[in-house]
Amino acid sequence: MLLRTSPFSPFVRMALIAIDVLGLADRVGAQPAAVMPPDPELARQNPLGKIPVLVLDDGRALYDSRVIIDYLDHVAGGGLIIPAGSERYEAMRVQALAIGVIEAAVLQVYEARYRPEERRHQAWVDAQAAKTSAGLTAFEAAPPPQPGASCHGRPDVGQIALACALGYLDLRFDGLWRASHPRLVSWLDAFASAVPAFETTRPTV
Repeated sequence: MLLRTSPFSPFVRMALIAIDVLGLADRVGAQPAAVMPPDPELARQNPLGKIPVLVLDDGRALYDSRVIIDYLDHVAGGGLIIPAGSERYEAMRVQALAIGVIEAAVLQVYEARYRPEERRHQAWVDAQAAKTSAGLTAFEAAPPPQPGASCHGRPDVGQIALACALGYLDLRFDGLWRASHPRLVSWLDAFASAVPAFETTRPTV
């Protein structure tokens, strides 16, 4: 299998961490893809031109990160990073909120990077920042358990997504979230200690 990647994408990082903790590193290669604009091969693999894309051995392509991670968990035996029973929905709820934080943060970055200053809409940027802040406030009030609570020593999909969300805020927003979210800082430190792939997938500017 082949994962189409980009070095700074938190969505790619989620997939890379999943590959590592599922023990699939010898079965999934990585190939960088240009996304702005998408290279022709990526556009064929995903009509939206987004990453990550997982190209299967038979040539079919899967996207987005949630679908890819679900598939990888299935390939590895199932129930390894996506819990069974009621715990499944708690992990997926955390995953959804963390991905929402990432999406709002990415939109803020894109607004500054791709839209000319005279065309930027500050109220819209502020709305995205408010979404990011609200998600962090919810996580600070009730951080998820550390890896191993429900997946036999592995992080679940929600924990992986939250770690990647916080890592992206460190990368693009200078870690400003840390000063007002001490419980999340402690949570991320513990996650990084328990999941070596978090450090090995850290993007470098």
